[in-house]
Amino acid sequence: MTTTWRHLPAPAREIAQAATEAVGAAQDRDAEAYEPAVGRLAAADRAGLVLGGVVRLLLEEGHPDGLDGDDVRQVLERCVRSNAAWRPDVDPHVLLVLLAGALGVYDPGDDDAPPDPAAIARHAPLLVADLLAATGRPLAGYLSAAFAEVARTELHD
Repeated sequence: MTTTWRHLPAPAREIAQAATEAVGAAQDRDAEAYEPAVGRLAAADRAGLVLGGVVRLLLEEGHPDGLDGDDVRQVLERCVRSNAAWRPDVDPHVLLVLLAGALGVYDPGDDDAPPDPAAIARHAPLLVADLLAATGRPLAGYLSAAFAEVARTELHD
């Protein structure tokens, strides 16, 4: 069963569709489908915010007692190793930025080489797919929760 995302505004719907396609391609290790999907993610405003929310939710679910440095290292190493064969351009620094950003501890001003939106878009689906493999659950629920969180935050700002 696929989610249509019709209830979302057009920009959010584009993020949801592109993220679903990119994560699915990452899960299938389908480079041909991955490239256009991450291109759409890179072009979508706020895609990084939504995917960061998905990553945070997955990390919280996978580590209900909290995350320590060893847990972050294990997630990072597992993601790099599982994707290096089909994505030789996987960059551990970008994945670490995604993890730190999702946890709210990343300051781009402290980074000598902060990744650009295209690098974030190329790596976020890899990390999400890796974290989803640990839960055995589909992406749709996490995306819905991330969109709800963004909407709540925007209402309170």
